[in-house]
Amino acid sequence: MKSNLIMLGHGSGGAMSHELIQHVFVKYFSNPELNIMGDSAVFATDQGYMAFTTDTFVVSPLFFPGGDIGKLAVAGTVNDLAVAGAIPKYLSTGFVIEEGFPVSLLEKIVISMSDEAAKAGISIVTGDTKVVAKGQCDQIYINTSGIGLVRQEAYQLTHGNRIRPGDKIIINGSIADHGMAIMSARNQLQIKAPILSDCASLNDLIHQAFQVGGIHFMRDPTRGGLATTAVEIAENKDFGIELYEQDIAVNDGVRGICEILGFDPLYVANEGKVVLIVAAEKADLMLATLKKHALGKESTIIGEITASHPGRVWLQTVIGGARIIDRITGELLPRIC
Repeated sequence: MKSNLIMLGHGSGGAMSHELIQHVFVKYFSNPELNIMGDSAVFATDQGYMAFTTDTFVVSPLFFPGGDIGKLAVAGTVNDLAVAGAIPKYLSTGFVIEEGFPVSLLEKIVISMSDEAAKAGISIVTGDTKVVAKGQCDQIYINTSGIGLVRQEAYQLTHGNRIRPGDKIIINGSIADHGMAIMSARNQLQIKAPILSDCASLNDLIHQAFQVGGIHFMRDPTRGGLATTAVEIAENKDFGIELYEQDIAVNDGVRGICEILGFDPLYVANEGKVVLIVAAEKADLMLATLKKHALGKESTIIGEITASHPGRVWLQTVIGGARIIDRITGELLPRIC
């Protein structure tokens, strides 16, 4: 570890997060399920394979355009199960609440969680509540854990060992909406163009994708954004990734804020996007299928797996050049989930 103290950058999803995970958590928790480093752990039971995941949400502000901490907590956990090839079934939820927090706001958050769980077809079956003294947390933190049944055809999907050169990379819409919606709300920016978080449960969209087949890998590009997700996929592999900047959609308002404040949208968090790596012969059908779904209307092919530059991610830029994509260092935008 380069630092003896935990810093905001350790929660970024970038290089510092990776260092912390490898040098502390994996070092002491190492086991075959954990070492896959997927969004969910996948394990065998007498009834087949199951996926299990957990996440803690500390977003600030609690309410933002397009969502709130409650909707985010449910959707984020549902998506981590879904990209592991699982059918989400049950959630737990734990609340850490600061003394003095209004019951009316808590109820609003819980209603939002209930609504999103109903949309996703998942049940919240257990939970826990802790209250801490004023000043010992920032209003409310929520932990959600989820469990789901893994489709037989999705076994070892999280390993990434099905990926091969020629596979196409698809995303179901524009990037960086969530991170910039949080940024706008947190700083009360007066932006004419509406910027809404893309926060949504993607399990139904992913279910439709499985009907097409040919899926070799999936990941939701949350903290660290699309760029970090691509780096994690290619790292230490015998293949490389090429992304096409001209095909990666960024909404005008999002692009404007990024340019003003110096953010690269490739590294900004998303909460309603899935990156699919699909066999080339299935790519067109997959794209057509995703576009029929409300959460996939703007789906596009944004890159491909290549035999050249193994272990690296290259971005083919709109001006005809190319640049290497690497993990971000430090914290781009804290507390976005």
